Amino acid sequence: MARLEQFDQAGTHRLIPAKYGAESVLESLPLPANVLADLSELDAATNERRIAERGGNSALGPGELLLGVPEAHIVNAAFSHHGPHGGRFHGAQRGAWYAGFEIETSAAEVAFHKRRFLSEGRIPGKHTFDYIEFLADFSGWFHSLDAEEQRDCLQPGPVPQCYSASQALATKLLFEGSNGIVYPSVRRFSGTCIACFRPALVFHPRRGQQYRLTVEAGTDTIDFEATPSGL
Repeated sequence: MARLEQFDQAGTHRLIPAKYGAESVLESLPLPANVLADLSELDAATNERRIAERGGNSALGPGELLLGVPEAHIVNAAFSHHGPHGGRFHGAQRGAWYAGFEIETSAAEVAFHKRRFLSEGRIPGKHTFDYIEFLADFSGWFHSLDAEEQRDCLQPGPVPQCYSASQALATKLLFEGSNGIVYPSVRRFSGTCIACFRPALVFHPRRGQQYRLTVEAGTDTIDFEATPSGL
């Protein structure tokens, strides 16, 4: 059975696509102020993060989200943009903050999903993606998995079917008041990941380096390197 343990880990790594680094992609558009205002209103009506911040997500109270702190929009987006099928330790109504204890672990996790995207889209060749690293610190009580739970919840595929057991466990723990789960990485041997269930526990979120990831469907190799800011 999942057990509570004290975890203190500074500088965990989460990789966010560079295009989502701004408060809103509208900020970069060279449009008249009145047009931007209209687009911002439309964005507020359809953006899952903004809807959640206004109390429009029944599974995520606005009082749980961050307000008035640096990078609040990045943290809030992780919990409000949950995806149609959810993820390994979250369902289709409420997201979680996933991070690797090591940057190589985060790169391996992201690379797997990018290769899967290319494969399902039958997109040949190598493709490059830019990311911003977000660091965060964690200190508190989190659940860890026993041997049986690791076997059931850390299946490598097929995605998303392999998430059935892990989502069920995460939902149970969430409603029992859990802060999240620390678990072995599925995509990188010896790596460690955290899935944090509570926005307020993503402490001191901050930007790190920028990275460029190059992957190709059907291969296991990745090219992952830091890039100068602004590229």
